[in-house]
Amino acid sequence: MRDVIEKIIATESEARVAIEAATAEADSILNNAQKMGREILERARAEAQIEADKILESKVEAAEREKQNLLAKALTKIESEIVLKPETRQQAVDWIVRCICNQR
Repeated sequence: MRDVIEKIIATESEARVAIEAATAEADSILNNAQKMGREILERARAEAQIEADKILESKVEAAEREKQNLLAKALTKIESEIVLKPETRQQAVDWIVRCICNQR
């Protein structure tokens, strides 16, 4: 009978050790998975930020080109519709450009 009790106690001890080892391994796997998840998330954020910066830069450049195009068209229209002395015309053009560009 004593032998049976000792075997039960030994088996329980082995089971406890196996459970502790399995728990430690599960914790390690979970920690590694969390670390990988954070790394993937950080890479995705960085890539998204780079892409957003590229899009923003492209839109700013397009807006600048459109502004320059509109200024050129306005200048051409003004020059064709108004007949002034060259000095007066240049002053008017400069004033319009300053107004459009908010550079008073």
